[in-house]
Order: sequence, then C-alpha cells, then structure tokens
Amino acid sequence: MPDKYFQPLLGLLCSIFDAYSAVLFLGPAGSDKHELAASFSLGDSIQENKVLEPGQGLVGWVIKNNQPLLVTDFERQSDGLEYYKDSSVRIKSFMGCPLKDGTGVLCLDSKNAYSFGPKQQKILHQFVQLIETLLEDESRRHTVSTRHHYYDCLQEIRVLPKRYPRWSAFLEAFLQLLSGCTEFSYCFFASRDKTGNGYYLEGWNQSLFNKDEVHRRRFDTDTGLIGWVFRNQCFVSTQECEKNPSAFPVFEKKIKGPSFQSVICLPLSVNGKTRAVLVLADEDKKTIDEELKNFLEFVSEHLALFLENLYLKNKLRQPRHIA
Repeated sequence: MPDKYFQPLLGLLCSIFDAYSAVLFLGPAGSDKHELAASFSLGDSIQENKVLEPGQGLVGWVIKNNQPLLVTDFERQSDGLEYYKDSSVRIKSFMGCPLKDGTGVLCLDSKNAYSFGPKQQKILHQFVQLIETLLEDESRRHTVSTRHHYYDCLQEIRVLPKRYPRWSAFLEAFLQLLSGCTEFSYCFFASRDKTGNGYYLEGWNQSLFNKDEVHRRRFDTDTGLIGWVFRNQCFVSTQECEKNPSAFPVFEKKIKGPSFQSVICLPLSVNGKTRAVLVLADEDKKTIDEELKNFLEFVSEHLALFLENLYLKNKLRQPRHIA
C-alpha cells in the first residue's frame, strides 16, 4: 500500500488524539513477522523498517492476542514499545487496535498520562476499519493488474512456437520471457535422461554455475528438489519450507550454485510420465501466491503440450518396419 494513503492518515490520527506517535504494522495472516508499514511522529526516533514478532512488546501482544490494548498511565522507557530507536522518549499512554485476521495493528502513544480511554479506542477501531478497506481495495487493484500482466505473457508464449519452430530457439526465448514476466532471476529446464535415474539441464536464461561444464553434467534424481519432483511427479516450492529453504538444495548438496531463497519446480508430463521439470529460482525471497501458481499451471500445461507434440512428431518420423 503506497505511503500516500497511510502517511496523511497517521498524521491526522495524531492531531485528533493529540498523540506523540502513530504507527502501523502489517503482515500476512498467521505470519511470524510484521513490518512497520507507516509511521508519523512529532519526533524522529521511530525505527524505519522495524520488524516485530507476535508477543514482542506491546505491539506484539496486540498481534498475538488479536485484541485491543489500552495503557493509560505507566512509566516505561520507549524501548519497551520496540519501535523507538532509544529510550530518550518517555511514553506514558499507549493504545493499540488489531486489524482483522491478525494482519496488523494500528497504535498510538502519548507523553501524557490518561491521554486515551475507551471512547478513543472505539474511534481508533473505526480508523482500523478504514485501513482495512483501503488494503482490500489495493489488493483487488493489484490482483486485476497482475492478471492482466500474466494474460499478456500467456499471449506471447502462445505465439512462440510459430516464431521459433526449432526446439532450442523456442526454449531459450521461453525461459527469457518467463523469467522477465515472473521477475525470478533464474529460469531453467531440466530433462530426464534415458535411464530415468538422472537428468540434464537443457536450457537456462542465465548461467547457474561458475564452471560451464557443470551445466552439462548429469544430475542424480535421488537428491535435491528437482530430483524430488521427478520422483513424485508433483509441484513443489520453497513456500512449503520457507523457514529454511537452504536445507532443501535444488541440485545435489555437493553442487555449488546460487544460494536460492525462492524456488518453484513444475513437473512436465509427456506420454504419462514426468519427462522434464521447469524451475524458477531467485536469491531473494519472493512471494509465491495463488495468482502466480495459477499462471504457472497454465504455462506448464502449455509447455507440456508442446513437448507432447514434439514427442509424437519424432515418433511419426521413425522408420516403420512392414512385415
């Protein structure tokens, strides 16, 4: 949500309640981290980009319990509120109200005791409802924009076979297009070998390893995320293991490549078996939401169909022995 919505709103809150600071923390429902989305203060002691966990300080208590909190008179150094840089600011009143589903908290504080009461807290809850409405509207706009973006990409993918009839040229253009569309730095294609116990990298949008010969080597399907997809024939991503993605290497453990924080592996079935795996990866943490998953499902189905057609064409070209 752009600052242009929140910054004036928090400034208005401070004026209405005669508060010292107003802060808004946001995070996904059920998340163990909530980030400072916006703040307004009469001083300059607010920590930018502050991240809090549920239960951490007064703000964390509101997030964890999903209940409003009102403290009217207390002697507490500002570091007890977690979002101040130091203890030079003496805060005596605090009021916090959670957003629905534990997605955040809106807080006010004051240097004066008894600045807030039940009436002020009810008014604060109305502002929370306004913020929730703004967030929902922004989410809808983002979803519509994302769907249009993915639709345009699908249209480009659809015409690639006509532009690039040769498989190698098609694959190169496809991987570059998909990487740019999804904003994943790496996009590569792994194909199973004839034995079914290993695979090779057949294409990539940029180099994965320092040594070029590593790109040409045979990898074992018994290890790594790619191997797991070949064996189990189903989608997998680091979203399912996001607390420690490095514990699930993409290739074999002994292979030294980029330290990926986000990975998506999609199986591609040809003639009823997983013959290839399409991989998107990035060294930064990426959001893997339902819109992206749905888009990639369409993409993988299109690519699998293209491979199926190639398989059938090659089979038809094979010489037939007539008895």
